[in-house]
Amino acid sequence: MNAVSMNSVMAMRSAILQRNQALRDASTAGNVGGVSSPDGTGAAGGAKGVGNADFSQALKSAFNEVDKLQHQAGDAASAYERGETTDIAAVMLAKQQASVGFETTLQVRNKLLSAYKDIMSMPV
Repeated sequence: MNAVSMNSVMAMRSAILQRNQALRDASTAGNVGGVSSPDGTGAAGGAKGVGNADFSQALKSAFNEVDKLQHQAGDAASAYERGETTDIAAVMLAKQQASVGFETTLQVRNKLLSAYKDIMSMPV
């Protein structure tokens, strides 16, 4: 592998690690075990609508990021098919990033749907 492709693979790896760390930080920053949320409102913060806007914005941002990854992977694959690039490793890495992002989004959707069904089936 030449130095340019090795640098691009390392840059993609670094980006993946940064995203993973951001996801870990986001998952632990909320109201965990009664600890107050980042905005300091505690457990009742989401009921007032403050946390809801943050959550919907984070979800929208995640969807946009996955969409961007899918477009980049498609563009990389198209460029490879046209012969504009010969770096199959970068193409496969982009495809894998898009796939992992999509699978993560799908799992989040499934968990949200399951939580919604559980909440709706609770007696009032």
